[in-house]
Amino acid sequence: MMEPAPPPDVTRLLARARAGDGQAMEAAYAAVYAELKRAARAQLRRMHDAFETTALVHEAYLKLGGAQLAAQDRNHLLALSARAMRQVLVDDARARKADKRGGGQDALTLGAAAAAGEAAAIEVLKLDELLESLHRLDARAAQIVELRYFGGYTEGEVAALLGISESTLRRDWRRARAFLLKETA
Repeated sequence: MMEPAPPPDVTRLLARARAGDGQAMEAAYAAVYAELKRAARAQLRRMHDAFETTALVHEAYLKLGGAQLAAQDRNHLLALSARAMRQVLVDDARARKADKRGGGQDALTLGAAAAAGEAAAIEVLKLDELLESLHRLDARAAQIVELRYFGGYTEGEVAALLGISESTLRRDWRRARAFLLKETA
């Protein structure tokens, strides 16, 4: 029986892409594609957004454009992709709001109304503004929020992506949530 091929080394593929190999970037993105789709699916489910999972991943890839060449390794590519997904969702929310000419009803939200009828938590546009403010105060905490909300990653996955311990991540996550709650109160 033939053993499955080992997964491609994304860091090597990204190095080849930075050296000018266009196919290497496509291969690197393909290597993380399933993970990006899983993250996008989780995010869209949490937001109750009608945006298609595949469309979000593809739009994020297009949004990255030449920026993905700056990715140093798999984790960095995933973080850049999460940021691109955030930008796609924010752009979509802005377009929806502009279409309503200031109505703002049915805004894209990060939290979903639960069966008990809980109100949605934070609008994407408001969160984007808050993340900019948080980034000025604590860049890593802002990145954690971005990876959690827009990347759909768990605490353990975010800690691994950022190369920090889970206890450090939880501490930063608590601080970020407190900031967001204070600013939305």
